[in-house]
Amino acid sequence: MNILRAAAYRRMPWKNGGGETSEIAISPPAATLDALDWRVSMAVVSQDGPFSIFPGVDRTLSILDGAGMDLDFGEGGGVHAVTAASAPLSFGADRPLYARLRGGTITDLNVMTRRDRYRHTVQRLEINSALQITSTADQSLVFCERGEVTCVASDGAGFSLEPRDCIRLDEPSGPVQLTTQSIASVYLIQFYRVTT
Repeated sequence: MNILRAAAYRRMPWKNGGGETSEIAISPPAATLDALDWRVSMAVVSQDGPFSIFPGVDRTLSILDGAGMDLDFGEGGGVHAVTAASAPLSFGADRPLYARLRGGTITDLNVMTRRDRYRHTVQRLEINSALQITSTADQSLVFCERGEVTCVASDGAGFSLEPRDCIRLDEPSGPVQLTTQSIASVYLIQFYRVTT
């Protein structure tokens, strides 16, 4: 279990130049956007505009702060609302789409995988006092959205997470115990290698 602190995330411009992203984790390490296997990042979106296109990539989007946005997939694709209350939205990142903010600046959480190498799942979990998770994925992350969370692995190793911090598990794990003194929420992000 490795800790990733929010203050250390790498900041970089969007592929289309329209904003800035905080990169939480990427595989392989230091991969370019054209060579990634998977990537987790946050972005602040302050105006309407098109999404960057990533050929051969699948993407899941969640809203961390703000009123959310409407994603217009064009003719035949419809318009899909993404808000902090809605489930994470998954879609192909190689199709053009246009985002319209629903009420001011938002912060989103992006998960991407190269579809011929990995697939991913994203779950938002509420913690009232304690929650135990077990990951069968090849790699996984627990991202702290809200509150303060203590994470303890089956071998006794532990970390305290503040909002936007993350732990990374690079192999299937035994039980990880998550506890909080109040109410917290986390995202469990899991990556599975594609086998042929």
